[in-house]
Amino acid sequence: MAIRIGLMGCGSVADFGHLPAIGRCSDFELVGLYDPVPGKAKSYADRFGGSAFETDEEFFATPMDAVAICSPLAFHSDNVMLASQYGVHVLCEKPIAATEDEAADMIAVMEDSGKGFFVGLVYRFSDVAATMRRWLREGVIGDVRHIRMQYLWNLHGQWVQDASGQWVESPLWRGRMLEGGPLIDCGVHQIDLIRWMTGREVVACDGFGAWVAKYDAPDHVTSHLSLQGGITATVEVSFTYGHTARDPLSIFTYELIGAGGVARFDRNGYILEVRTGDQTIRAEGASEKNFDGMYSQFAKYITHGEVGALASPDDALVATKVAIECTDRAMARRVR
Repeated sequence: MAIRIGLMGCGSVADFGHLPAIGRCSDFELVGLYDPVPGKAKSYADRFGGSAFETDEEFFATPMDAVAICSPLAFHSDNVMLASQYGVHVLCEKPIAATEDEAADMIAVMEDSGKGFFVGLVYRFSDVAATMRRWLREGVIGDVRHIRMQYLWNLHGQWVQDASGQWVESPLWRGRMLEGGPLIDCGVHQIDLIRWMTGREVVACDGFGAWVAKYDAPDHVTSHLSLQGGITATVEVSFTYGHTARDPLSIFTYELIGAGGVARFDRNGYILEVRTGDQTIRAEGASEKNFDGMYSQFAKYITHGEVGALASPDDALVATKVAIECTDRAMARRVR
């Protein structure tokens, strides 16, 4: 019998990631879509299936076993609180919550419900991340000394043309900046990967920012992390890398620097390789995201209790706390 799943929040991440993956996973049956914007859920139901709802009461009146929460960050807490009352498993988009207190309350109510609660840190399920984690754990590059991760892009541009042809600020761009900027929105993935790959906790962190746009949060952030065992890491994330360029370029890389070699991934060309004194190993690259793999594991948890690489809310809370602290430190030293 298929697992009945509903989805809350019919936005871009549901469109390109969650709903196609649910549709491809034979373990799930999409039964409901909820979005308070008139007509939004209906437009998604026409494409992906399921019934459309504009009120959460009607949505949760539909019998279901699990809920995917893809709403904006400001609504994560309310959506999880509601889901906990209806006894369903929850997979919530990252970041988990706007504050640590909100996240703690969400974790507590889901623990009381007795149902699974996971956060969509989907980078863990990429074959690239799994391969690099295995190389690191097997000591292919010796003891890891430093990890360097970059995601520099323009978030599809700060400025877009409206229906009349006028240039206006992108609602997506503005929304992500008001939520805290690139490290909190995107960088939580890299921070989580660093912990997941190494099995080490972050013991100290710092952040440095650059401001192109006029927001309190920096739109380009470099964070420095110290982990247990003397490992250091750098995570650099940007929303204004070529955001006004005619031909914008994005840079997405992982680098593991060890005592005996270097492992690296470059999304431009899907290069995945390790270089040591003895050999150069090239593996097959892939996208940094794998929604299909995440939903396959979510189904295994619901049916068999297998957590696998699913990120716990505690994992997500750690990544979010580090991202917020680094962003706050960058803002505190801003020169105006």
